[in-house]
Amino acid sequence: MRLFWLAFLALALPAFAQEQLSAKAWLENMSQALRDKQFKISLIQLQVDSIRPLLYLHGTVDGKEVAFLEHLNGPIKNAVRVGNTVTFIEHDQPAYSMTSNRIQGVIPAAFAGDISALEAGYNLVLGGRARIAGRTGQMIRLVPNDEYRYTVQVWVDTASFLPLRYDMLSQDKQLLEQLLVIELFETKTPAPILEEAYQQEWPPVMNPSERADGQNWQFNWLPAGFRVIVRDHHRLIGTHEPVEYIALTDGLSNISIYVARSGDAPIPEELMTRDGISMASERVGNLEVVAVGRVPTQTLVRIASGLRLD
Repeated sequence: MRLFWLAFLALALPAFAQEQLSAKAWLENMSQALRDKQFKISLIQLQVDSIRPLLYLHGTVDGKEVAFLEHLNGPIKNAVRVGNTVTFIEHDQPAYSMTSNRIQGVIPAAFAGDISALEAGYNLVLGGRARIAGRTGQMIRLVPNDEYRYTVQVWVDTASFLPLRYDMLSQDKQLLEQLLVIELFETKTPAPILEEAYQQEWPPVMNPSERADGQNWQFNWLPAGFRVIVRDHHRLIGTHEPVEYIALTDGLSNISIYVARSGDAPIPEELMTRDGISMASERVGNLEVVAVGRVPTQTLVRIASGLRLD
């Protein structure tokens, strides 16, 4: 009988300990799992007008994080990360590498980073539990502190602390994006493809474009938690018009800013593009500022109208 109770307690105590976890603690455990664990997940990415099946693998080889993302439908479109270098492999262009500690377009980078940074823009709230991919997931709601971003929900696997589902909801509760895991496998050793990726010689990291101007663009206002992560200068495909490019993020929502000389054809002040992404255009002097992102249009308008050149 004593052995029975000891076995019962061994099973019950972890569940009891989980019940004491705060929303932030759940996310911190998820962040650590995404960095440290060896795993393979098959998932579906749902957006407003598209469905994409994806395969994502993660592991550690010789103490360095290695990850692989594959789009399973359509033309070849893969990404490999070794440490802080991400290489993109696509069917219609040579492979190229960039410096990044996450592969963009799958699990939000903030989920594997410092969870405290998210508190500048979101309240972290515990939700209920649901069964996803044959596993039990604990829901965490990230509720915006303001009207400048959207609500995010994530379900964390109670066994592995890896994410099972991710939703982004508009202000009227419409689903803008969902990542839904359909299979999750933990492994004790990295997958062979990750070991091969670690040993592969990938293209060198692209150097930022040489820029003669545009380095002093500043924002009069940004929503709390948003920061500049990229400043670049390049030419638009097709027109070859020079534009300044600035990328912003709060860890979950990404905003792209384009600055170019005003053209003759007027651009709509605001519109909703594919995949629930909003766009806003503002004229600043003789320049056109276009902001694009999966955030409320009012956020883009206020950011674009407040851009200035110091």
